[in-house]
Amino acid sequence: MSETEESDVLRELAELPTFSSPRVSPDGETVALYYDVTGRNELHLLDPSDGSLTRLSDGDVPRSVRAGFEWDPSGDRLFYHRDEGGNEQHDVWAMSLDGESEPVVEMDGQTRLHDVGEDGGTLLLGSSRDGQMNLYRHDVPSGETTKLTDYERAVAAGELSPDGDRIAYATNETDAYENSDVYVADADGSNARNLEIGDVGAEAAPIDWSPDGDRLLVVDNTTDLGRSGIVDLSGGVGGEGDVDVTWFGGDEFEESPSHFLDGGDRFVASRTRGAVTVPVVYDADTGEGRELDFPAGVANVTEGRLADDRLLAYRTTSSRRPELVAYDLDADAAETVFEAEYGPFDPDDFVEPETVSFVSDGVPETPARAVDHDPYEAFEIEGLLFDSGRRPSPLIVNPHGGPRHHDARRFSYRVQFLLSRGYSVLQVNYRGSTGRGREFVQELYDDWGGAEQGDVATGAEHVLDEHDWLDEDRVVVYGGSYGGYSANWQMVQYPDLYAAGITWVGVSDLFDMYENTMPHFRTELMVKNLGEPEENEAIYRERSPVNYVENVDAPLLIVHGVNDPRVPVSQARILRDALDDAGFEAGDEYEYEELGKEGHGSGDIDQKIRSLELLDDFLDRRIGAERTAVASLDD
Repeated sequence: MSETEESDVLRELAELPTFSSPRVSPDGETVALYYDVTGRNELHLLDPSDGSLTRLSDGDVPRSVRAGFEWDPSGDRLFYHRDEGGNEQHDVWAMSLDGESEPVVEMDGQTRLHDVGEDGGTLLLGSSRDGQMNLYRHDVPSGETTKLTDYERAVAAGELSPDGDRIAYATNETDAYENSDVYVADADGSNARNLEIGDVGAEAAPIDWSPDGDRLLVVDNTTDLGRSGIVDLSGGVGGEGDVDVTWFGGDEFEESPSHFLDGGDRFVASRTRGAVTVPVVYDADTGEGRELDFPAGVANVTEGRLADDRLLAYRTTSSRRPELVAYDLDADAAETVFEAEYGPFDPDDFVEPETVSFVSDGVPETPARAVDHDPYEAFEIEGLLFDSGRRPSPLIVNPHGGPRHHDARRFSYRVQFLLSRGYSVLQVNYRGSTGRGREFVQELYDDWGGAEQGDVATGAEHVLDEHDWLDEDRVVVYGGSYGGYSANWQMVQYPDLYAAGITWVGVSDLFDMYENTMPHFRTELMVKNLGEPEENEAIYRERSPVNYVENVDAPLLIVHGVNDPRVPVSQARILRDALDDAGFEAGDEYEYEELGKEGHGSGDIDQKIRSLELLDDFLDRRIGAERTAVASLDD
């Protein structure tokens, strides 16, 4: 392929437009969504009857969608979020259907819209205005904002009852940081009661009120696997005693409820089966559930119904880009209402992965340089291996972020780009990943940089042993966010395994991360996983990759957005400075890039192109791959 052809593939993949956050209008006639077909993320209206689009916004919505939007119940406007350069310090604005905007809620700190009252006059918000994330009520006509909760731990999952007289939310008042309980309170925050629907140490949260306000749809993982529950609140929640809960699922697969259907007679849940996520519809009376018919990938059903009474659903696979479909429950059939753009490509051009599984005790054969560990409990770990078709093929080990996340069979333009360049890609759902229950997630607690990093390295060893077409001398670790932490840790803990590393918005110093991340991340991410630093100083120090930079033995690319509020840019600068102090030469032994006007990633197509160019240039110079990997992408 010529240099021009290579550049064309890069740009053509990055320029494929992507939508997110589809929301059905109250009358079912329109779907609002974010879409970047103009090169920038913008709000659009979709007519599901013919697939036509109308753009509403003009550069005044976030470049990267970290918080969605909600319809005003009148259907005349949308409440959406604004920030500055990806800093996620959102205010709430309203946009009419002719594209005119006005501010509705402007407060210090991060603000997130949870719910809109049925009359459109009340907004339920989460905000870190006073430090920790708590709930606020905003009266739209008067412009008055009232604080409703005042907890030391973050408040999440705020839900306003249909008549507006109660709120439901999740928070934690126990000594167990992993705990999360469901609370119901009066609309002003008074008379709050913990429903105590799960065991202490488990996680429960409200999801949706039934239309009559007598029942509350909740999620809970007391029995390990996530399950759905319906709480009967018809008798009120005052006084003492257990509430009546009916449980659904959670006996074989991880499940999470989404929303009620049909006046509360049915509800939708998401079921995770390995790397596949499929919607399930439950009958609230009989408990019977059926999976909807979708290809092996990731699918979910949005709230609301289209005017013809069909559901709106999102679906994607590793080789098929996201599209919207109208799903007929009676016929069990889907019809595409918004097709994915493929540009010059075809779904057959893209690669589906094979599922790999291996047993890991968290201690790979590759010697550890930073911290030695005795073997942990052995688990069967699963992952996805994408074969580029190149022989021999370099390998990109691509650990996911979160860490509460898991790699699934969904389309990734980055993965498909790497494959087009001749690099095979391994994704490992290490212990601590979601989709396998609470106990598997909690394996990561108090052990960042321990067994889960051993799982990643063991996964790399496994596929190298199983496939002689993988080049063991050209293995790269590349990840973002917690995946960036993994990339940093792999480079200092198992340097013998890797010929290069790429850390994108990655964590390097746990003390600095605790001090400078957002308040609710501090408690719900750092303390929940690692405890308070003054109490667990040793593990904060021991598991900070920056303390072992002398072990780095291969080129490292460090990339970070300057406005990142989740993983502050100080994380990259601390790592850079430590490399300098250790005598590493910038531009030779490590490379450093800061991305201006960008936070924890960007949806701008220009930024996507730039990120792929950085990735491509670094890998080409440091590793190299003959670029005839996927023939159809090279024609």
